[in-house]
Amino acid sequence: MRAERIQILSDVKSMLADVDYAYFISYKGLNVVKFREFRAELNKQQAFCKVLKNTIIRKVFEEKGFTGAPEIANLKTDTAVVFGKGDASAVAKVIMKFSETNEIVQPKNGFMDGNIVTSADIKIIAKLPSKEALQSQLLGVLNAPAQNFVSVLHQAVAGIVNVLNAQKNKLEE
Repeated sequence: MRAERIQILSDVKSMLADVDYAYFISYKGLNVVKFREFRAELNKQQAFCKVLKNTIIRKVFEEKGFTGAPEIANLKTDTAVVFGKGDASAVAKVIMKFSETNEIVQPKNGFMDGNIVTSADIKIIAKLPSKEALQSQLLGVLNAPAQNFVSVLHQAVAGIVNVLNAQKNKLEE
């Protein structure tokens, strides 16, 4: 391998070393203005987009231990990598929303949390609620038993108070 490729591979590995997700997308034919708009939308989600050669992407997959995966062979046209930390669902939503108006941009595959994700997986991830919405739903589920327990205790105490009030009113008559 030439020295330039070794340096590029090293740069890409360090760039993707501690990301939560990386989505590989097609972009061939997208003009510079649209690509700049796409990157601006990604930046709002603290995600970044870099254009890479498919051979470099295959090497990154191999070095991450994803050798022999059929999804890797899917890289035939020009590829850009969208990567970052945080809410992978929000970034997948940006990709899918942008692909609705620009059919050139389509998800290919990628990886998240040490697993390969296919283009179908990315489309499913885009349909998930945001991380904050999922956290609030989880909090509601975890909080429900405690709320129900307090409500039952309150009803029991309220029942006793009502019986005592009724007895007091009966004695006063």
